[in-house]
Amino acid sequence: VAVEGAHTGQFVYCGSKAQLSIGNVLPLGKMPEGTIISMCEEKAMDRGKLARASGTSCMVVGHSDDMKKTRIRLPSGSRKTVPSSCRAIVGIVAGGGRMDKPVLKAGNNFHKYKVKRNCWPKVRGSAKNPVEHPHGGGNHQHVGHPTTLARSSSAGQKVGLIAARRTGLLKGGAGKYKK
Repeated sequence: VAVEGAHTGQFVYCGSKAQLSIGNVLPLGKMPEGTIISMCEEKAMDRGKLARASGTSCMVVGHSDDMKKTRIRLPSGSRKTVPSSCRAIVGIVAGGGRMDKPVLKAGNNFHKYKVKRNCWPKVRGSAKNPVEHPHGGGNHQHVGHPTTLARSSSAGQKVGLIAARRTGLLKGGAGKYKK
């Protein structure tokens, strides 16, 4: 994974004695707090699992007193404690702003998902026939029954809101979200 600002012919240094400059790979324990990193390992030597998508980055939040664990802030905003021996690249991943450009036409989505996996286009369940989907059929396109289902329901029934604790709009602002 290339980081923003890396260029052709640039020397990239890896290891605990490498300098803290963009593109270099260091263990988290050797980085000061506030360092912006990417391609961070979850476990030592797993070759980078966190912050790999374009434009994403983690940040070193702090180290434990014995320098065995390091706390990092993930792109989602949540914090995670990982071993200080885990390595990471200094800098943010290149290709940021990829999602800002509008798709404009279905053909662009076709080619986008063709190289990924077969998950496009998505046909709504209510648009199908009753043999193909639990929401299918009827003289109008409507589901016709509550879409919440029990966790214990059989595999063919499991569409819609599976084992939902609550449904509807989230109202009341910040109090609902778990910190």
